[in-house]
Amino acid sequence: MSNSAPNPGLNGAPSLSGGALEHAVPGNPPETMVGFSHVDISFNGRTVLEDVSFSVGRGQTLCILGRSGVGKSVALRLLMGFLKPDSGSIQVEGQEITGLGEREMQEIRKRVTMVFQNGALFDSLSVRENVAFPLREKGGLDEDQVQQIVDRLVGMVGAEDVVDAFPASLSTGRKRAVAIARALAAQPEVVLYDEPTTMVDPIIARRLGDLIQRLKRQLGFTSIVVTHDMRFAERLADLVLFLHQGQSQFFGPLEDFLASSDPHIRQFLALDAYALPLE
Repeated sequence: MSNSAPNPGLNGAPSLSGGALEHAVPGNPPETMVGFSHVDISFNGRTVLEDVSFSVGRGQTLCILGRSGVGKSVALRLLMGFLKPDSGSIQVEGQEITGLGEREMQEIRKRVTMVFQNGALFDSLSVRENVAFPLREKGGLDEDQVQQIVDRLVGMVGAEDVVDAFPASLSTGRKRAVAIARALAAQPEVVLYDEPTTMVDPIIARRLGDLIQRLKRQLGFTSIVVTHDMRFAERLADLVLFLHQGQSQFFGPLEDFLASSDPHIRQFLALDAYALPLE
C-alpha cells in the first residue's frame, strides 16, 4: 500500500497500512479501553443485566459467555449506545458514554464498531462497495487509495474471489467475513462480535476464529466476542465474562474460568462439551 494510506487513529491506534500494535511494557497492565461498572438494565420489569462490572485492556479479547437470554448481546448494544442502562457506568477509554446523545455516540462509534450476527451488509452493493462504504463516508481519500485499502481488507478476510458478488449470493460465513472487513475499514480501536459462529458449520467457525485471532495479532485490536461456543472462546479469550441469570457469575482470565469450581460454570462447560464434542 502507498504511504498515503490513512493515518493512525486516536491514541496511536494502528493504521491499516501498519503492522501490529506495540506490546505493553512487560509487567504493566494494558490501558483500559472499555469498562462496565455496576450496570443494570431491565425491559418491561424484567431484569436483563444486574450489577455487571468488567473491564477490557487495549489489545485484549474478552469473550462473554452464558446461556441464551442472559443478556450477552444486550451488553454489546449498551456499549454501542443503542440501549441506555437504568443505572451504572459505561466508559470507553475513560469517557463516560451513558449520558451521551446520538451525535456524540456517532463519534464513539468511530472508535468502537460492531459486527452484527446477520452481517448487516447493504444488499444493493457488491462486496467491494460494502467494504469501501466507510472509507468514502469518512472522506479524505482518492479513489485509488480507497481501492488499495479495500483490496487489502478483502484479502485479509479471504474474500478476494467474491469481491464483485452481492450479499444475497454469499453464505452466512462469507457474509460475516465481509462484515468484518467493512468494520475494519472504519479503523476502529474496539471491535465487537455478536455470535460470529451462529448458523455456520465447524469449518467456517474455525476460519472465523483464525481471522479474529490474526487481526488481533497483526493490528492489535481490542475485541469483545459474544459467543455460546466454548471451543471458539478457548481459542480467542484472554478474559471471560460469564453471565448467569443476568448477573456476572465470573470475570477473569480464561484459565481461571476453566478451572472454576462454580456449579453453574461446571454445568455450562459440561453441556458445551456434550453438544460440541472434540474433533
